Amino acid sequence: MPLTNEQKKQYKSIGHHLKPVLIVSENGLTEGVQAELERALNDHELIKVQLRITEREDRRAVTDELCKIGGCELVQSIGKMALVYRKNPNVNKLLSNVHRFQA
Repeated sequence: MPLTNEQKKQYKSIGHHLKPVLIVSENGLTEGVQAELERALNDHELIKVQLRITEREDRRAVTDELCKIGGCELVQSIGKMALVYRKNPNVNKLLSNVHRFQA
C-alpha cells in the first residue's frame, strides 16, 4: 500500500535527523548489502541509505532495485541519500525509528 502524502511528510521529518545505516558503493547491491538492508528494515522500519554512485541515472536505478529487493517504499531521494520505509508487523518499539521519533 503506497504511503500517503501525510505519512511521507512525517517520515521525511523523522529521516532528517537519521544517519545512513546502509552505504551502497559502485559494486551495487551485493549479497552483503541485501542482508544488511533486510536487517536494518526489520529493526528500524525507516532507514537512510547513502549511495556512493557518481551518475544520477545509476543512483536512480539502484534505488529502484533496492526498493524492489527490500520490499520497501522510497520516501525521499535527495542527491546521494535515499530514505526508505517498510512496515514491520512485529515491530520493536525501542529500535523502530518511526515509533521512537513520533511526537
